[in-house]
Amino acid sequence: MTNTSMAHGFSCSRHEGVVTIQLTRVEQHNRIDPADLAGLRETIALIASDETAIALVITGTGAVTFSSGYTLSALAEGNIDDSFESFLNELEACPVPTVCALNGSVYGGATDLALCCDVRIGVEGSRMFMPAARIGLHYYPDGMRRYVRELGLAQAKRLFLTGMTMDAPEMLRIGFLTELVKPEELVARTAEYVDALRACESNVVRSMKRQLTAIAEGDASKATDRTAYERSLQSPVIAQRIKQRRS
Repeated sequence: MTNTSMAHGFSCSRHEGVVTIQLTRVEQHNRIDPADLAGLRETIALIASDETAIALVITGTGAVTFSSGYTLSALAEGNIDDSFESFLNELEACPVPTVCALNGSVYGGATDLALCCDVRIGVEGSRMFMPAARIGLHYYPDGMRRYVRELGLAQAKRLFLTGMTMDAPEMLRIGFLTELVKPEELVARTAEYVDALRACESNVVRSMKRQLTAIAEGDASKATDRTAYERSLQSPVIAQRIKQRRS
């Protein structure tokens, strides 16, 4: 997967366990086309099955737009199935931590793509909006679920029902962004998150990600499961890492 172009709409590379997907259709605001979805879903499947993977970073090309989302021409022509929604659900379920480095503004389905990720770093001067109601689209249920889970009902209603544009400070305030940085700081700050993930025990990170998601979604049986916690206490890894910190 190293330095490999997977499709004309995105590229994919891997370095020391970190996979980076970069949207490359810059002249079309890094939109995602139907032809991209098979490759994107294949990439997520490969990461999910790779026990050595540490993190996934998703970003765009250029300094204007992270992504304008799924191409509107497919919607207008009725040439659409559930592939885009399936891709986002698979991204949301990706077992490794996911970092969305939003190099610019974000629109439509790309806002949902960002909400699928665990960390969202945006840049000053960017903005977002969800135009579904304005184009007459009743959004798919899993996308609305993510909006409510990540942003709360009031903000989900604000964005979906009005189609209003939101600027970067407000994106940060409501929790759409984890952090807001200057454009020239985005690459370095993303690298800091990746380095932090490298320093953690990958298996524990994966199991805590699963349980935190279960807690957020009200899955009582998974939220209260103590199996992973008790397993970590018995693992030789914890003793080794504590010893290293003391030395």
